[in-house]
Amino acid sequence: MRINTQEQVDQAEKVLRLSWVIVFGVILFSVFTVTPLVERSTPEGWEWSAPILPLVVDVAVVISIRVDAIVSRLGGSTTGWPLALRVLTGGASVALNVGHSVLQGDLVGALVHTAAPAVLIVVAEASLKWRKEIAAASARIEGERREREDARRREQREREDLARADREREQEARREERERQEAADRERRREELADREREREHAARLAQEEREHEARLEAEREDRADARRREEQDRQERAREKERERQEQERREQEAARKAKEAAQKAERDRKTAEARKLGPAPVSTAVSTPRPAVSAAVSTPAHDSAHEAPADASGDGKMSKEEALKAVAEGVREGRSQREIVTLTGWSTGWVAARCKELEGAAA
Repeated sequence: MRINTQEQVDQAEKVLRLSWVIVFGVILFSVFTVTPLVERSTPEGWEWSAPILPLVVDVAVVISIRVDAIVSRLGGSTTGWPLALRVLTGGASVALNVGHSVLQGDLVGALVHTAAPAVLIVVAEASLKWRKEIAAASARIEGERREREDARRREQREREDLARADREREQEARREERERQEAADRERRREELADREREREHAARLAQEEREHEARLEAEREDRADARRREEQDRQERAREKERERQEQERREQEAARKAKEAAQKAERDRKTAEARKLGPAPVSTAVSTPRPAVSAAVSTPAHDSAHEAPADASGDGKMSKEEALKAVAEGVREGRSQREIVTLTGWSTGWVAARCKELEGAAA
């Protein structure tokens, strides 16, 4: 079975529009044929209006048939006056086209001029029939399309109904599951509240015990702190007492060292004075050279031994220069002397000697 589609209908509509070429040619031919006949029957001066009559008649034929096609497509009736109009306009078109040949007795010319209006009438009637068929095919295609659309909508509604039923079942299942979950959550919250209450009570007991323990520890810490403060005070007092004793001992040692240096210097001066007396007065030229043998002679004297144990600097105040003092500290550390002995030997302060000894010990370590 052949199936008409909308595409085929559209193609038929396009081909049918070519019939307007035939209509235009027929109308133009009718105007050229009928105009001489109408001019002979037209008053003088109005000959220019002769082409109007054949043009109006042929256009009326076309309009009547075109309107009948539209009415037929809409499902209306094309009988009665529409039929009378088609017959009248068709007959008038034939009569006007063959009138000139008939008046001249030219039967061949009459037949020739009959072809144009006949073609116009037949084309118009055929177009009416074609348009009715096209309208019927379009209606059938539209009906089939509506049926397919209705079937598709029914299937869609059925699928939607099934999907809705499935969703309702799922919603019911989720609602039941949610109710079970809510019940389980309520039970769990009750258990959690009970657990938290027990934990709070336990925490409160632990906190109370912790506070009591902290209070005991704090009391013990305060007692230990008081004991440490008393011990620290006693230790500081003993340290201060030891420091006072050490300072007093250093002061006595420095005083003894100072007196020993003064005695050594006095002995050296007395020795030089005695030597000078033995030598007697000497010329100025020889007096300058006398101190050198005196110094060399003083090496073996007891005063020189005392001066070696506690040497004095060039100024005679009993304190070594910094370079000599550093050397003396280094020798004292190597020989294992005490800091008091090094202080007595160099004449520098106890703090300075202690710092140098610490530096040397740290470098050796």
